[in-house]
Amino acid sequence: MRLGIFAKTFVERPFAAARQAGYVAVQYNMACVGLAPMPDAIAPEVTAAVRGAAVEAGIEIAALSATYNMIHPDVAVRRQGLARLRVLAGAAGALGTRLLSLCTGTLDAEDQWRRHPGNDGPGPWRTLLENMEAAIAIAEEFDVELGIEPEHANVVSSARRARRLMDELGSPRVRIILDGANLFETEPLEKQRVIVSEGIELLADRISLAHAKDRLADGRFTRAGAGVLDYGHYLASLVGAGFRGPLVTHGLGEEDAARVARFLGEHLAAVGGLGENSASQRE
Repeated sequence: MRLGIFAKTFVERPFAAARQAGYVAVQYNMACVGLAPMPDAIAPEVTAAVRGAAVEAGIEIAALSATYNMIHPDVAVRRQGLARLRVLAGAAGALGTRLLSLCTGTLDAEDQWRRHPGNDGPGPWRTLLENMEAAIAIAEEFDVELGIEPEHANVVSSARRARRLMDELGSPRVRIILDGANLFETEPLEKQRVIVSEGIELLADRISLAHAKDRLADGRFTRAGAGVLDYGHYLASLVGAGFRGPLVTHGLGEEDAARVARFLGEHLAAVGGLGENSASQRE
């Protein structure tokens, strides 16, 4: 695997800062160049400058953040999200990436990462299917892939629901972003290991990107290595499933970036999963 980090972790020169901290990949966010995360337009000179900076630093842009609430109760908000997704899809190739990260959404109109009690009903599922089909059409047009991430707060709240969505859509462009800390909340260690193992096994054929954060015992999120996620088990399970892609950390401060890189690198080395491949090596 290749160590990566959210580019927006860093205030300035995110590619150079990521490389200095020990990473060879990033998940990029257009906010890093002063645009909205989901902009209405991206000038060609902006994508060229971002791509050039990444190559110069030897950093792979593993994914581009394209998260909006795909089941927002206001249809106008959903349509605007799709239009902006099309903008990002059109810029992805120039940025050097093919994977766009999505948010499968919640009925909470204010916060796309906050659970709503109605999320599991048939209506939100139908809305998600409709919007995913529209997103797949965009992905086909621009030859990109769409990464969905099991997240307790969203409609795709588990590995099983992610598998169901992929099976119902039937498109190979729908991929998985897998975060071990999203698969459980406050379960004891043995139960946690079972949930993580089963989730990875169920989704193994579609995992394009893995995330690395952690959970505290009370269920709150924290940086990788500071919580209760069994990282030895999580990473060994990914390796055993054949995953060799980017492992991208987030939910940390810039001051913790180098420490987390060392933590992840040591654990990957222990399970035989550490590798390096940068943008400069592929040019």
